[in-house]
Amino acid sequence: MIDVFDTPASMAQTVAARVKQRRIAMRLTQAELAQKAGLPLATYRRFEQSGQIALDGLLHIAFALDCMSDFNALFATQTWATMNDMLKQTKQGKRVRHD
Repeated sequence: MIDVFDTPASMAQTVAARVKQRRIAMRLTQAELAQKAGLPLATYRRFEQSGQIALDGLLHIAFALDCMSDFNALFATQTWATMNDMLKQTKQGKRVRHD
């Protein structure tokens, strides 16, 4: 579960730990996953240790682990069940952009 007090650094570590768990569950070595993702082994190792990686690299890892659909919810357009739900949220100070 995501804590609202997570920092970018702690979330990066959490994502790296989840990737490592998935890699191990799929019985892949670091070298095998790096190759499958098209990344240098050193780049992948640094990611597992520090959580630091470029977005493009993370997407390649997600593709190699068959997790691309996990990115669909990231920054998804918000929808509301009712007009009242939308009005409540906009009254709470959240801006709504109308294009």
